[in-house]
Amino acid sequence: MERMILSTAQKALKVNLNENIYGTFAEIGAGQEVVRNFFRVGAASGTVAKAMSAYDKLFSDAIYGIEEDNRYVTESRLRKMLDHEYGLIEERLDRDQHPKRCYFAFANTVATINFTRKFKGHGWMGIRFQLHPDQAPNDVLFHVRMKEEEAALQQETIGVMGVNLIYGVFNIRKNPEELLKSLYDNIARYKMEIDMIHFEGPEFAEVDNRLMSLRLLQYGMTDAVIFGPEGNNILPAALLYKKNILTARGSFRPVTKVNIDMVRTGIEYFTKERKVDKEKLVVLFEITLNNLKAEGEIDEQDFLDRAEILCSLGQTVLISNYQQYYKLVEYFSRFTEERMGLIMGYTNLQELFDDRYYRELKGGILEAFGVLYSTDLKLYIYPSQPEPGAPLETTKTFKIHPRLKPLYDFLLFNRRIKDIENFDPEILQIFSRDILRKIRNGEAGWEEALPTYVDQMIREKKLFGYEPEQEEVER
Repeated sequence: MERMILSTAQKALKVNLNENIYGTFAEIGAGQEVVRNFFRVGAASGTVAKAMSAYDKLFSDAIYGIEEDNRYVTESRLRKMLDHEYGLIEERLDRDQHPKRCYFAFANTVATINFTRKFKGHGWMGIRFQLHPDQAPNDVLFHVRMKEEEAALQQETIGVMGVNLIYGVFNIRKNPEELLKSLYDNIARYKMEIDMIHFEGPEFAEVDNRLMSLRLLQYGMTDAVIFGPEGNNILPAALLYKKNILTARGSFRPVTKVNIDMVRTGIEYFTKERKVDKEKLVVLFEITLNNLKAEGEIDEQDFLDRAEILCSLGQTVLISNYQQYYKLVEYFSRFTEERMGLIMGYTNLQELFDDRYYRELKGGILEAFGVLYSTDLKLYIYPSQPEPGAPLETTKTFKIHPRLKPLYDFLLFNRRIKDIENFDPEILQIFSRDILRKIRNGEAGWEEALPTYVDQMIREKKLFGYEPEQEEVER
């Protein structure tokens, strides 16, 4: 059954009329736009215990503490606001006088568009809430990038999204994915981007935040999400700001010795570059949404299997909607002007120079390469050997259309494209698709193609359709 979407005023009034919902609002940077909606519809005295906004930095620091980086629009500041405000509710409200009330603390810290319109604005929003008076609280928090061109419009949108969040956690909480969709009720998707979200607490014990990251992409709320080795969602800007970014794209289905060798050798080449600082290096394993849909609709378990292994290897994973490399590079350029690197196989190099991927651009492939060349980008090409004894496929053997050869030669001459030469020749015949087939069919010999402990993990957690009984029969 399709969910009925209420107006912002209807949502605010419904919350106000629920006598068991009671809490505080703390808003910094975009006015008190969220709580204003609750005051305007009436009956707010039953919902709002306190509303405040500490605009002055000294006041804000005195209330919530000083941030190490002296920034105010951060996840750390949001969490401190929630900790402080929810703590005050528990401290100041006598539970004996409010035996049935579920407490909440809503907070946001926002920087809207500046006068020059070069900085579009972004912010953090979150809520800590109970669903039963004796329940430990739950948290939902997320980061937004604002896209409207007027500060007043951005403020209005923040107000609507805040109401959606508060209404959603009390009325749609049993379906986190529907709750996520509801954040855009009465908001056009182009106005706001959510690029990180996190659920925690007893109500969300079964929620996998990696899967919620994937949902942000599927629902068109953002084009790229990142999660770390612990499976926690990471704000892209916080991880990538002013960093040297090295990325390897693949299916990682499963991750093989070839994938690991590509990254190992790629790091060796990249860190020898004059403009690369090892202390600022971020390495990403990227999977595209298109790759996840390679066999039709996204298989959630297949996605989680890939993520499980990469995280266990201590890797940071980027899931993106950027099939074309130039879009990925444009995305990274939001956060850094430092040198970047892409590690790719021979097949990826062929795709990079395939005209079909650039038909939507007026300037075609030249426009795309204009983006790539305008950034400080290096491409590292890992060789291919389709079968034992066959010649290696490298940049030197690369076959390219005569019309594009001058472009290719120009990139080679300027050392924008480099062959990886310190590869392991013993593993070139390992292909993920073959290993996946062997795992699913219970065939022997797949273990040797995988990094240490990955085969053990596949067996113990039965990843990628592994069935121990089937393997025993095969043996």
